[in-house]
Order: sequence, then C-alpha cells, then structure tokens
Amino acid sequence: MRRRTFLSTLPAGALLAGAGAAGAQTPPPAPQPAAAAQGRPPERFPGVGIGDRITGPKFVGRSTAWGGNGAAASAHPVATLIGIETLKRGGSAIDAAIAINAALGFLEPVANGIGGDAFCMLWDPAQRKVVGFNGSGNSPLGLSLESARSKARPNGLLPSYGAVTVNVPGTVDAWWAAHQRYGKLPWREVLLPVAELCEQGVPVPQVIAWYLERNMANFDRSSAIIEENDNRKRVYMPGGATPKVGQMFANPDLGRTYRMIAEQGRDAFYEGPLADAMAGYFRRIGGWLNKADLSAHSTEWVEPIRTDYRGVDVYGLGPNTQGLSTNQILNICEQFDLRGMGFQSAASIHHQAEAKRLAFEDRAKWFADQRFSRTPVEYLNSKAYAAERARLIRPDRVMDRAFPGDAPTQGDTTYFSVADKDGMMVSWIQSNYRGMGSGLVPDDGNGGTLGFMFQDRGELFALTDGHPNVYAPGKRPFHTIIPGFAVKDGNPWMAFGVMGGGMQPQGQAQIIINMVDYGLDPQEAGDAPRWQHYGSSEPTGEAAEGVGRLHLESGVPEASKRQLEAMGWTLGPPDGGFGGYQNVVMQQNPDGRWTYGAATEMRKDGVALAY
Repeated sequence: MRRRTFLSTLPAGALLAGAGAAGAQTPPPAPQPAAAAQGRPPERFPGVGIGDRITGPKFVGRSTAWGGNGAAASAHPVATLIGIETLKRGGSAIDAAIAINAALGFLEPVANGIGGDAFCMLWDPAQRKVVGFNGSGNSPLGLSLESARSKARPNGLLPSYGAVTVNVPGTVDAWWAAHQRYGKLPWREVLLPVAELCEQGVPVPQVIAWYLERNMANFDRSSAIIEENDNRKRVYMPGGATPKVGQMFANPDLGRTYRMIAEQGRDAFYEGPLADAMAGYFRRIGGWLNKADLSAHSTEWVEPIRTDYRGVDVYGLGPNTQGLSTNQILNICEQFDLRGMGFQSAASIHHQAEAKRLAFEDRAKWFADQRFSRTPVEYLNSKAYAAERARLIRPDRVMDRAFPGDAPTQGDTTYFSVADKDGMMVSWIQSNYRGMGSGLVPDDGNGGTLGFMFQDRGELFALTDGHPNVYAPGKRPFHTIIPGFAVKDGNPWMAFGVMGGGMQPQGQAQIIINMVDYGLDPQEAGDAPRWQHYGSSEPTGEAAEGVGRLHLESGVPEASKRQLEAMGWTLGPPDGGFGGYQNVVMQQNPDGRWTYGAATEMRKDGVALAY
C-alpha cells in the first residue's frame, strides 16, 4: 500500500482527534514529583464532579472497547489508529506495536522517543508462553566513574540533564529484533507511514501541550548544565514557543530519520549515517557517547519472572528493571484479605502502601544490571519471603521505618497495549526518562537535526562505592519502566501497564488488585482513584524520608483519608503523579471464541479501540 493511501484510510477526523479527544479533560500536573511541584492549574469549576452513566460505577468515565479481531490502547488517538490500521493491513501485533511506538515518538515527545530505551512482554501464541526483551542500552565506555562523579550535584547524585546522563538508545534495535522474530509486514511498510505523519503534522492535544510547555521551561532553567540548547528549541519550539492545544505541530527532521531507518534498517542508527551524526554531535558538544558504543548495542531476549496472585499468573521483567517490585507488592498483599477490607477503604490502601514501602527498600538495595551484580530474584519473589515481610505490617499503624530484607525515580514514559487476530498480545513500554530526556537533540551533519532527544536514564546510577547500581562504563542503569502481563487458567489475560517512574509497580499492583480482589472491569480498574507513596529509599543511594508521603486522588473517600491520617500516614494532595494506564484483555467466552477488551487512561489524551 502506498504511504499516502494508508494515511487516507484513516477516518476523516482521525488526525484531528488529538485535540478533540482531550478537550473535555482538565490537564493533570506532570507525573513525577519534580514536575508536579509546579502545581496543578486552579480548578475552573470547583465542586463539580463527574457525570452519571446509566451502568457501572459512578467514577468510570467510559466503557471498555470490545472487538473480536484486534485491539490497541495508547496515549494518543492517532497512535492508536495507526496501530489498528496496521493490524487491518495484515500486520502482526508486533508490527502494530512498532508503528505505535514510532508514532508516539512524534506525537508524544514528552514521554518517549528513539533516543530512549524499550521493554516488552508478549504472549507468543505459537509457544503458548510469555516472552520478553530488555531493550536498554549501556553507559558510554569512555565515561569513567571519576568523570561521572565530577558532574555530580551537591547532594552527591548525578544531574537530571546533560551528556553525563546519556546512555546508548535501545529502542530502534528493540523494534528491529522484535520485527525479525514476529513481524509480518515488510519493515519499511511499518515505518514509512509514520515518517509521512511526522512531515504532515497533527494538532497537539491538551495534556501533551501542557507537558511540552513545562518541559521546555525546565530545560531553560537548567540550561547551564546542558551542553547544547539550540537544537531542542528548533524542533519543539518552532516560532519561539511550544505549540498550544489544537495547533498543528510537525517534525520533518524526525520524519527524515524514520525514512532512513525504514530504508536501511537498524544499522542506519547503530552503524551508518545516523550513528555518524550522533557521534559527531557528542564530539562537538563535549559528550562521551561514540559510534563504538552504538555499534556494540543489541537487544536481549529474557525470561520474565512470575508470581501467582490468587490464581492469576503475573509476569514482570527482572533487574535492571523494577518489575520484581510489582510481584513483591502483590505477594505481600496476598497475605491479607483485601476484599474483606473493602474497596478504597483505609485498611486496604494502608496494607497496599505498606507492601510498597517494604518492596521498594529491596528495590533500593538490590536492583541493578545483572551482568555486574546479582539480585537474589528467586528469594525476593518467593511466597515465604512475602509472608515474612507481611508480618512487619501493623493493621492499625504505619511502620516507623521500612528496611530491606536479608536475602541470600522518577521519569516520564509512554505505555501501550496491542493484540492481533492470531492471539498475540503485546505489552510495550518506552521512555526517555525524566521529562523529555537529557535536553540534547543531535545534529544531522547537514545543518538540521535528527528530530529526537537523547534519554537521561543515566541519572539513575548510584555514585556510591559498593552499591550494586554504582556507575560503571558499559553498564545498564537501574530502569523504572516495566511492562505488565497476566495469564489466567493457562490463557493470556492482560497486556497492561501503568507509566510513570516509581508509580509503575504501585500502579500495576493496584490494577491487578482492582480486577482480582474487587471484580472491576478493565476500564473501571483504570478509572478508579489511585494512591502513590513517595519517600522510599532509591537505587541511586538516596535514603528513605521517614514514613514518606502518601498521595491520594480526590476520589478516595474522605472517611478513608481521615482513618489513614489516624494511622500515622502523612497525606499529600492529588499531584498528577498517578501514572498513565493502558490495557488490552482477552476474554474467554462460553461459545469458545475469545474477544478483546481495550481500556485507556482518562488522565491522558489517548483512546482505546477494538474491532
């Protein structure tokens, strides 16, 4: 199919859906503590709640979308549409996932892009099992620990922006590796329609416009530690300002980059002209990433870790990600009768949040690149260890201090789910980390840019001697981004995720608990009020802040809030840090035919579609 013909197959209003779909929502603050401190805009209509639907819980804003052939859910309407159209053209769920991710790198640059890393779990219907890959890149071989320490902030931690935070971007190779194994459409036919989209442009939706303005302001405030500041402004501030809601935005530089990758494959990025341009950029600005670092990169296929939560198999990726934390939270929560405590009750939230505190202390102590240090995954994931940890939780009082057990974060992210007619279900997450990334957009060597920003994931290294996550050349940093997957009765059930730094395992556990313990459907589980706990110890070496602070969304009952305060919790207001959720579920029906249900996040701009 010709590229222009493909775009013309989208519904007449599809490319305008970004503005219209978001117009009825009030923009939340940025999903991380640093961004959230900027504050939520004043409430325009105080005291006005959600409208009434004729069926389902009152807090739910829309229905789960159902279909029999395929489904997709992402943080932007156009990305979801591209995924669906890729499926309809005969593409696999992996083809659709690559197209969605490439589109989101343009449509949602505040959360992801090819300057970052990617992780995935998927149901392989031929093998009837969950498989996964780790698409994260190494730190530059030419950056020593001493040089990294010379860039540290006064608190002894690495800065949030600049070249010292840049690792090898893993996303493009992740696309290639996944396509080589599971793709059906020709590689170029997956990417060229997205390149054309970048060149044509789309209107900017509400939440993304809000983030884009604030990210650029953050970079401006930190410009002294960012080695080069002009390129990002050329790409994301055309005319001197970020695009406003409903205004057209195009990124032809990224379109040219995508065309080169479409025609030459992943080697264009890691071996060819794009690698040359990136290496030349860092030579010019005084960074460390070079062509040898890029050439050495490869995606790693990994075996996911598994736990059973009340009869549901929940899968996660092991360290250097925090996927084990989701399992640990659920294993601890399984020791308690959450259903009997009541949905959104103080007792239920208390036990979940305490489980998080315990799991995150292990996360801070152990999680790192397994090629450099060994995390005792089997022990930390065990039911015996969970029972031991659960005994530390007091039912009526917050723990004074949570400690790691004796065993033998924050960033902006995009997450999406997609499934095809053959039963393949893909759970994919991709990020540049904090905000939009490092602030660095590479030149193309011909007077333009490559149209994307490098990640700042290296900020998550520790600088403390002896710490498993201490910086080293050629090492992967601790990663917050994690896809989620669940299997029930031997069949795939959910490809799901909740984006947003340290919120991710907390949010994943809440989705599973909402559906398993409280019987909510996929959309209800995502629309339900959430909690997030801040202040645990971090894999960077930061110590816990006492009992931390428990932030609750406004929908949590007032009685529960009062009871939690009486238990000793310090409560924080809604700060926008509650993540972004997508989910595709497979439902097994009595007639023997399965169907897909797709749910999306009302806190973002996206849509869920099924057909």
